[in-house]
Amino acid sequence: MYNKITEQDINILKEISGENNVLWGDQINHDYSHDELGGIEKMPDVLVRVHSTEEVSLIMKHAYERTIPVTVRGSGTGLVGAAVAVEGGIMLETTQMNKILELDTQTLTVTVQPGVLLMELAAFCEENDFLYPPDPGEKSATIGGNISTNAGGMRAVKYGVTRDYVRQLTVVMPDGEIMVLGGKVAKNSSGYSLKDLVIGSEGTLCIITEAVLKLVPLPKYSISLLVPFKDMKTAIEAVPKIIRSKVIPTAIEYMSRDTILFSESYLGKKFPDSKNDAYILLTFDGNTDEQVQTDLKTVADLCLNELGALDAYIVDTEERKKAVWSARGAFLEAIKASTTEMDECDVVVPGNKVDEFIKYTHLLAKELNVRIPSFGHAGDGNLHVYICRDNLNDEQWQKTLDKCFELMYEKAQNLGGLVSGEHGIGYAKKQYLKKQYGETHIALMQGIKKVFDKKNILNPQKVCF
Repeated sequence: MYNKITEQDINILKEISGENNVLWGDQINHDYSHDELGGIEKMPDVLVRVHSTEEVSLIMKHAYERTIPVTVRGSGTGLVGAAVAVEGGIMLETTQMNKILELDTQTLTVTVQPGVLLMELAAFCEENDFLYPPDPGEKSATIGGNISTNAGGMRAVKYGVTRDYVRQLTVVMPDGEIMVLGGKVAKNSSGYSLKDLVIGSEGTLCIITEAVLKLVPLPKYSISLLVPFKDMKTAIEAVPKIIRSKVIPTAIEYMSRDTILFSESYLGKKFPDSKNDAYILLTFDGNTDEQVQTDLKTVADLCLNELGALDAYIVDTEERKKAVWSARGAFLEAIKASTTEMDECDVVVPGNKVDEFIKYTHLLAKELNVRIPSFGHAGDGNLHVYICRDNLNDEQWQKTLDKCFELMYEKAQNLGGLVSGEHGIGYAKKQYLKKQYGETHIALMQGIKKVFDKKNILNPQKVCF
């Protein structure tokens, strides 16, 4: 189906991108064979570090003409194998396309290349008194990767997800054509929204080479509240009641004592409180100190007087904020460091079903004799659940993993949830997507893919294939 890379192909790629930006064979670091979790591995035949839209266009024209598969990769922080070159071929690394091109204070937008890191964009915006609201936990991920998975993050409760902040995309089609989708406008009813099809498509439809992102004015005040509870049931049941109080927190995160202890061990730092079984971490922001303090007091009083909270710690100093949020940001790496191997389920369920799903994972852990720690975005029902291998042998691990995923995805579906909230489908979760959606839904997705990519050269074997 696909043609193999030849010496002539490599020479053409060198002409396009420069000799120092083209690596092949043993020159390619093994890290490029996998993403963050490393469950799926395959080396690309050639790695090209690209720097411009025009360069990507020329490479895609050649790849299309020769029917060579192409996989795009940013920082490699994905968790489902979406940036793994499972068919070999060309891997385009976009981390060198890392310029912030324009800040437009008239339209409240910023124009960036796809290799800009989330933490770099966040810092740039704050320096200019703006906020880019999407806030996924992995700050070293690229903006191109965030857009490709429609990443959400901790501020989704109040501000929404990545899709809500993408105004315009410059993309390169599989045949090399350059297109601009969307525009610097707040409204758009001009036919089908191809821009929104591309967002969350995990690099299977086209290659994002530039993005215009919506910003909001930077809130002047921000404060967090750490609330311990006697158990996870009480903590999670508090969340919809907090939301119904008409206060809209910026973030509502849940975490267990076990996860906090992993993080303390990993970072070598103490969390403000780790003696209780369950915690809710909330953040409030606004333009007046009075507004933020009123919101915080409303929620703190509600938690302490009506919702069974054991305490309420105000996280207002820079030292406390750093301690709490650095621990929260390290949860994934901390759990990873606590075991020999792990895999993840990032289901999303209705907010009033979060407790039921978490309790189910605890029952499953006992039934299958496996550790299943979790944390996640309690305010929007997006849960990050990890199955830990520990001392299981290969056969036991694969059997346990398959059973866990089968039962957890089935439970999520029965609760009205979906396979992924923000990490995507990639290569690893395809079978669960197909099982949930059924033939017609998958056929529609495959039809869209074929319209964009007739030769199926762009990130093949991902999402719906």
